[in-house]
Amino acid sequence: MTQRLEGKVAIITGATSGIGEATARRFAEEGATVILAGRTVEKGEKLAKELGGNAMFQKADVMQEADIAALVDTAKAKFGRLDCLFNNAGAGDRTTLDSVTEEEFAQVMRLLTGSVVFGIKHAARIMREQGSGCIINNSSIAAHRLGQGGYLYSGAKAAVSHLTRLAGVELGADGIRVNAISPGAVATPIFWGGSARANHLSDEENQAKMEKLEKNLARATPLPRAGLALDIANAAVFLASDEGSFINSHDLVVDGGRISMFNEKSG
Repeated sequence: MTQRLEGKVAIITGATSGIGEATARRFAEEGATVILAGRTVEKGEKLAKELGGNAMFQKADVMQEADIAALVDTAKAKFGRLDCLFNNAGAGDRTTLDSVTEEEFAQVMRLLTGSVVFGIKHAARIMREQGSGCIINNSSIAAHRLGQGGYLYSGAKAAVSHLTRLAGVELGADGIRVNAISPGAVATPIFWGGSARANHLSDEENQAKMEKLEKNLARATPLPRAGLALDIANAAVFLASDEGSFINSHDLVVDGGRISMFNEKSG
């Protein structure tokens, strides 16, 4: 059976947990060479070893442009090309309009929106030379509907979705496709503080939280189950593969129908 990403080189940010980890596993299964990016060295190196010779870990903080540029430079130096960048790294927030501070604004916007801006900028350097490439940005249904995320998170993700459309139009002539995925009702550690907090909990504690979360989210969509990180990973495989070769400037909502349910309730 032909692997859908055979021969492709991909960078996945935030690859040590949740959606990033699931996507790294799926990309490797489909034959891609994967550069795993994250801040937790122990987890990153363990995952790379588990995935085998076609995976490597590189420590990176996507809030630093130099770290993003270094990931792209590694792809070029070690593998001669970059076929896909998944701008996945992120975190939630609970800010409200009346409580937001300058520090929170700078932190959230730099992490969620700035990482996408600079990821696109540096991936395009190599992809233009190749005349091909795929960039996928992790957005959210919070970009599309009210009440689906914190104040700054929702604004930052709305920017990601719009930047995706802008970049897809600008880079399309160079053979570079830029798309987004907007997850909703997906059970990941972001709901209890993200990977940073999850790293301080035991496997049993994280598992218990996940099981409770999946039960709660199953009631939040028309489908009788919660979304899983694997659902988003499968969408990313499709967009990165040749099957998605005519999809550009698109934001693919993967939420089990939550947006439609929300619209109907809100009249």
